[in-house]
Amino acid sequence: MFLEKIEKANDIKQISRDNYKALAEEIRQFLIEKISVTGGHLGSNLGAVELTMALHLALNLPDDKIIWDVGHQSYTHKLLSGRKDGFDGLRQFHGMSGFPKRKESDFDAFDTGHSSTSISAGLGLVMARDIKGEKNTIVSVIGDGSLTGGMAYEALNNAAKLETNFIVILNDNNMSISENVGGVSKYLNNIRTATGYLDLKEGIYNALRGTRGGDSVVKHIRRAKSTFKQLVIPGMFFEDMGITYLGPVDGHDIEGLVRVIQEAKRVKGAVMIHAITQKGRGYAPAERHPARFHGAEPFDIETGIPSHPRTVANYTDVFSTVMCKLGARDERIVAITAAMPDGTGLKRFHNRYPERFFDVGIAEEHAVTFAAGLAAGGLKPVVAVYSSFLQRAYDQIIHDVCIQNLPVIFAVDRAGLVGSDGETHQGIFDLSYLSTIPNMHICAPKNKWELSDMMKFAVELDMPIAIRYPRGEAYAGLKEYRAPIEYGKAEWIYAEGEIALLAVGSMVKTAEAVREKLKTKGYQVSLVNARFVKPIDEEAVLEAARNHELVVTLEENVAAGGYGEKVLECLNRHDMSCMYLNISIPDAYVEHGNVELLKKEIGIDVERITERILNILD
Repeated sequence: MFLEKIEKANDIKQISRDNYKALAEEIRQFLIEKISVTGGHLGSNLGAVELTMALHLALNLPDDKIIWDVGHQSYTHKLLSGRKDGFDGLRQFHGMSGFPKRKESDFDAFDTGHSSTSISAGLGLVMARDIKGEKNTIVSVIGDGSLTGGMAYEALNNAAKLETNFIVILNDNNMSISENVGGVSKYLNNIRTATGYLDLKEGIYNALRGTRGGDSVVKHIRRAKSTFKQLVIPGMFFEDMGITYLGPVDGHDIEGLVRVIQEAKRVKGAVMIHAITQKGRGYAPAERHPARFHGAEPFDIETGIPSHPRTVANYTDVFSTVMCKLGARDERIVAITAAMPDGTGLKRFHNRYPERFFDVGIAEEHAVTFAAGLAAGGLKPVVAVYSSFLQRAYDQIIHDVCIQNLPVIFAVDRAGLVGSDGETHQGIFDLSYLSTIPNMHICAPKNKWELSDMMKFAVELDMPIAIRYPRGEAYAGLKEYRAPIEYGKAEWIYAEGEIALLAVGSMVKTAEAVREKLKTKGYQVSLVNARFVKPIDEEAVLEAARNHELVVTLEENVAAGGYGEKVLECLNRHDMSCMYLNISIPDAYVEHGNVELLKKEIGIDVERITERILNILD
């Protein structure tokens, strides 16, 4: 009823105050209905409904700017800025993004997808505003989970020097993807219960008043209260940095939030509004299981159960099982995650070996250097991390792990195309950026059994190694081909003639299907499982070139710096004259959408690869 009146930005300002609560409930129902069909980030968005409404009421958008940290809580913002019709295609190919996108709307001030960036970006917009002599309001929204990332404090340190208005809203729901950990979480929990300080103060004053000497004691307490206040009053950590602290406030009280935002706009400096919210609010399954509804697959609204429950193990499941087995055999093995014990499959390891499991929060840089310290101390650390998040720790991999040649194992999950989360989450660069690093070793399994074998190999290697594996169902084909893992050696699966397919990891399955199509055309086709991307098996590459008319490399990684370039360099260095074709991802960011559609779009699906090979041969 009221949501129908929101057709464009600022229409919310035509809704009467008496109807705010009803509009909030309509928004929640709309999000639940739409996300149950498309999938998406449900819990974080349900928790930020009133906060977003207050921002749209208190600000003059799009002149004023909101920068959403990560951006997985921006669905209500999209609704209120006139994008309601886009939710039918949310996170679908050529549909509306699940994250803020400047190219999608003028109301999205900054593209986001990774955490702890909003304060830095907001500070940049503030300085740009002041240099240009503009007067608009800049607001950065950051979650308490993102506040575990060091980049947030680097930005706060700079923002504390401001003498011009900049608003930071801390959306505190005690959750990132999984439950928050560490000192920041503990500090914020103390703030949540800080009303106890006020009760204590009033109780002491009331007890002393009227007693002999009591008034004098109260006077001395009042003089000393600033010291006491620094110990227990909410927000003194931020105040001591030079940032005005307002809160904590109820993040579901729209009118209260509007008032505090208006108050914050008058501050000549950086100001933090601390809003307490509930992740998953208004939908019982999401309230009970917020981690499960962080990034939800399509689900049944009544029960919250996925519409298409997974029945086959994925690569993360396989990794989880292998880690538990390795942990039982070797007490030196420890596991590290950056706020994703569920997503990376380490929850089972944590349950079995809690003293050897470390969740460092959203802090990939720290995770890697921490792992380096564990390795230097004689342990075997396994850092389980998504490919796109590992990018954030590139310097630490070089400086702290590989220069010292420390035996850190990187379990690189979600490598390759991941689909609906789009550009910021596609794991299509890891082969390239890891390959540049001396002492780093990189391998990729063709199926679920090879992932297990590579993990066992990695534990014995005693050098830095990354094992990259894709999102989704673990391939169960080619089970009969399980030659032992040998350092830097590829695996010949089929040895024939004419065409040699050299495939990396997930592309072995694709290459197998391409091979079958080519054989129906009468060609002889060899298939090589590359296994190692660094070092590549030069002997296998040269053998393929000597005995085949065409060598084809296949990888789910960008072409620049990938496996194909290494093979081509090897061929050129040895002056091999065969034809060569590199199948890889183009030098571009890949948008959101179904993975199979994306593969077809960029030309790495079975049909397009087969067509390109036939065109060369013809």
